[in-house]
Amino acid sequence: MFKHILIPTDGSPVANKAVKAGIELAKALGAKVSGYYAVEAIQPRVYGEGYMMNSGTIKALERSAQAVGQKHIDSMAKAAKAAGVGFSGVVAMAETPYEGIIATAKKRKCDAIFMASHGRRGLAGFIMGSVTHRVLTHSKLPVLVYR
Repeated sequence: MFKHILIPTDGSPVANKAVKAGIELAKALGAKVSGYYAVEAIQPRVYGEGYMMNSGTIKALERSAQAVGQKHIDSMAKAAKAAGVGFSGVVAMAETPYEGIIATAKKRKCDAIFMASHGRRGLAGFIMGSVTHRVLTHSKLPVLVYR
């Protein structure tokens, strides 16, 4: 059925459960896994009386986010290895997480995306948005949602 599954994570407990389930699915199908962590590009904004965050601060925050992402990818790699599933991971900058997920799935030639849903509804879902919903509506690949 599926031979190469992309499993994105944001490091949350819900995403961690989806990572585990996605690796189990890959093992059952004999598929390999690509793990993905999106680092959103920080946009300089004007604060207070016209002050902007300087580029050094932005770069430091992006490096910190990259390091956090790499920890999550390393954890996924360990779980995949323990399950005997082929794994490769990527931490990459993205304008938005959903765009990064879709682009990475395409670039890595994945044939499915397996991801968590936080299940936010109502006002919280509207304000915070849903990465899963955007992947579902924009991806041409099958998307399996774990809840």
